[in-house]
Amino acid sequence: MKNQAYRMAMLYDFYGDVLTDRQKEFFDLYYNEDLSLGEIAENYGITRQGVRDVIVRAEAALTELEDKTGLIKRFHTMTGQLEQVRADAQKLAELSARYDDGELEQLARRILDTTEILLKE
Repeated sequence: MKNQAYRMAMLYDFYGDVLTDRQKEFFDLYYNEDLSLGEIAENYGITRQGVRDVIVRAEAALTELEDKTGLIKRFHTMTGQLEQVRADAQKLAELSARYDDGELEQLARRILDTTEILLKE
């Protein structure tokens, strides 16, 4: 369930704006606020099944978008590649210090700084 919740959170972060207000609200209550279907239903005066239907439709819409675009998959791939660039730049910085090459060290530092910024975004 934890993996499913993480996946749904990622889908919502990337594609949540396409959902209706009601889908966003129920999705948020269910996945982020950890309310049960029954609790949401009670708060909104509808059936548990009604709440489930809204959430299932939202999940389907988000999943379909990811299947079509692959943005999250590409995001994870690029993050891994960026972390590799950072590790390589760190090794380069260490080697440049060993050979006392200021220009090489400056380039490595610039790459490291850029990767840090990109990984935070």
